Amino acid sequence: MPETNPITGELSNSKVAAVFAHESAARQAAQGVAAALSLGVAKVQVIAPAEPHPGRKLEPESRGIWRTIVVAHVRLGIAGAVAGLLVYAALRAVGVPFIVNSPVAAALVLLFFGTVAGLMLGGLVSLRPDHDRYVEATRDAMAVGKTTVVVHAFSAGQRDQAAEFLRAQGGEVTSTL
Repeated sequence: MPETNPITGELSNSKVAAVFAHESAARQAAQGVAAALSLGVAKVQVIAPAEPHPGRKLEPESRGIWRTIVVAHVRLGIAGAVAGLLVYAALRAVGVPFIVNSPVAAALVLLFFGTVAGLMLGGLVSLRPDHDRYVEATRDAMAVGKTTVVVHAFSAGQRDQAAEFLRAQGGEVTSTL
C-alpha cells in the first residue's frame, strides 16, 4: 500500500497530464497506462473539452485540502521550531554574547522565528505551486478542444513511467515535481 507524503499527508502528490488532439486517442492511452502501471480507474482520468467539473479530476484530493493545509502547517511549524532551537544551541555553544547574556529571550526569539518560518513554508507547500503547470496545461487543452489524460501516481517513479508511456502514445506531457 502506498504511503502518504510526510509533509502534506496526501496519498498522491505526483501527477501527470497528457494532452491529446482526439478523445479516442486519449481514452485508448488512458486504458493503456492504467493497465501498464496497474492503476485503478480513479487514478487515471480522461478530461474532455466539455467536462463540467475538471477540477475534481485534476485534484481529487482537494476535498481534503483543509487536511493538507493543517498537516503541512503543523509538521513544518514543528520542524521550524526545532530548527530555531538548534540555531539557539549552536549560537550558545559558540558563545555569542546576546545568547549567553539573555538565554531565555534569545531562545524565545529564535523559537518564534523558526516556527514562523516553518509555518510560512507550510503555507507555500499548501499552495501546491508545482501543480500550476499541470492544471494550466489541462485548462488550455480544454479551451482549444483537446482531451487530457490525467494520472495520479503513487510515486515519482510511477509518475515518470506514466509520462514516458503517454509521451510514446503521442501526448504532450506535463507533470508535477
